[in-house]
Amino acid sequence: MPRVMTQPQAKSVETRSAADAAAGRLRVLATSDVHVHLQSFDYYSDNHNPTIGLTRTAKLIADARAEMDRDAAPGATLLVDNGDWMQGTPMGEVAVQGGSVVLRAGRVHPAVRAFDYLAYDAVGLGNHEFNFGLDVLRDVLTTAPCPVLCANIQLTQDTAPLPIAPHVVLERQISDNADLPPLRIGVFSVLPPQTATWDSAHLSGRATFLDMVEVARASIAALRDQGCDAVVALAHTGLGAEHAEPMMENALRPIAALPGLDAVVGGHTHLLLPDPEGKAPALPAPTVMPGTAGSHLGVIDLSFAFDGTRWQRQAAQTELRAICPAGLPPVDTDLGLETLLEEDHQLTRAAMAEPVGQASQNLHSYFTFLAPDRALALAAEAQAAAVRQALAGTGWADLPLLSAMSPAKFGGRAGPRCFTDVPAGPLSLRHVADLYMYPNELRCLVVDGATLRDWLEMAAGYFRHATAGRTGQNSAPLLGDPLRAGHNFDSIFGIQYQIDPTAPARFGADGTLVASEAHRIRDLRYQGQPVSDDMRFAVAVNSYRADGGGNFLMLKSATPVELPPISVRDALQSYIQGQLPQDPLADLPYPWRFAKDLGVSALALTGPGARAHLDDLPAGVRLQEDLTPRGFLALELDL
Repeated sequence: MPRVMTQPQAKSVETRSAADAAAGRLRVLATSDVHVHLQSFDYYSDNHNPTIGLTRTAKLIADARAEMDRDAAPGATLLVDNGDWMQGTPMGEVAVQGGSVVLRAGRVHPAVRAFDYLAYDAVGLGNHEFNFGLDVLRDVLTTAPCPVLCANIQLTQDTAPLPIAPHVVLERQISDNADLPPLRIGVFSVLPPQTATWDSAHLSGRATFLDMVEVARASIAALRDQGCDAVVALAHTGLGAEHAEPMMENALRPIAALPGLDAVVGGHTHLLLPDPEGKAPALPAPTVMPGTAGSHLGVIDLSFAFDGTRWQRQAAQTELRAICPAGLPPVDTDLGLETLLEEDHQLTRAAMAEPVGQASQNLHSYFTFLAPDRALALAAEAQAAAVRQALAGTGWADLPLLSAMSPAKFGGRAGPRCFTDVPAGPLSLRHVADLYMYPNELRCLVVDGATLRDWLEMAAGYFRHATAGRTGQNSAPLLGDPLRAGHNFDSIFGIQYQIDPTAPARFGADGTLVASEAHRIRDLRYQGQPVSDDMRFAVAVNSYRADGGGNFLMLKSATPVELPPISVRDALQSYIQGQLPQDPLADLPYPWRFAKDLGVSALALTGPGARAHLDDLPAGVRLQEDLTPRGFLALELDL
């Protein structure tokens, strides 16, 4: 691939000055949020995908290491991962199916074997490492080939310890002067404290997490006290606000501002840093965030000089290297890593090929933010059917039953290929996983009408505040707010309502009330009648939302209803197989539409695969012929 960085001019050892002899370099290579995208393969469509896969990132890693080896200036390389490597694709779920069968069968988790093959120096934990519970995580980590780090976890006294450390000190020789000491590098890792909430079913009473900024501050001090010349933070967190607040989910900016840091790896939000568009704020410490699914390799180059006592950092340079650069062919895969993972790859494909039923029509998410989404509706019906069966004969059975469902595959930061796309015809387990990709449990909450309305208001905050006035095709603003997560756009089935994005958002992304007079939800009705504040509803919902995910703070007042344990995906599979009866929600109209005649235009971005489904678009949506620079298809709609 083309060289992005300008490397130092090579010098012979004989002509190097005294200053050169006391200089050295450290290159930090970083991955993050790989989410078990180890192969360059999409298990939902059963097709190769050149835009993802650690097997391609591996080639970038090898090239970056080789550059250091070829350069006459001395130096060393570290390879680190910043978490969320254990969950995210069917391969990750097959690996831990039924507990930790990979280990009981004498096998090692495929991500761990990839870490071993690529010779990672340290690995951090992300929030998704806890999705399968502490026991599975413990088993997986016992075979880790390098230190696994998490500094802000606190296990209860009765919980068996995990094979992790808060930080590690690594020594690397960065000079060819044998009289100079090695560089002492301290590495620590932190992750969002909200992990305890998101996975409360696994972690309640067993683990909590401390504030990331405060733990990072303490970790830096501890590592400096241990004589570290450089400190690297693996911060599984997004940018967030500039100034620290207690228990932030996204705290990269205040962490990067802490004194004593030499390099930071961010993650969690799947962004790219350095920002290719130049819109992200500058950070005080050299920082990378390498996207997701192995899409990019983060590279931080640090130069050091020995001052007679210790190594001092002199300069830094950061960059991202893409496995699929714009306008160029994708980088090659690492054939050795492909071969190593081949058995896991074929086991996953075989598991996903199990037949489960039939689909009478196409199910896709290409227009989920602007038109009825049959895939979303099917999953919502399945949730309702399972909850309705569980509530039968209980005191909750007479409450109106609704079902909340949000999209999981909607493009965005994951790219234009990341959409649900299930063809009509035979369905297998891979299609079920495509329709619902998360390992969430099914829950039921009882809410009143006022809470229901605020729930919808929070969801409608996904849309950018649209100002009145039509615009030309190339200047219409985006429909969605890029700072809001699409997976927090809940559609609640069983009611009808309209959304008015010309009104300000009532709630901020953190769930706080920011505009008390603002209302985007119009004409909220149940069975044709207006919903009053004191009406009560049972709502089928996933465990992520019920346990506080997405900052839907109004749900703290909801009453949880105990259900038998069942995952949302298992409920969906049972529904498709006919083991659950068709739910009455299937006979109702789609729950929401935009309010009419708002006098604004907006652009919605979807995948090029949407061209096969244009008949599903509402009237008046115009298609732009050219794809965007990132490969999205742009749709203009007048509201």
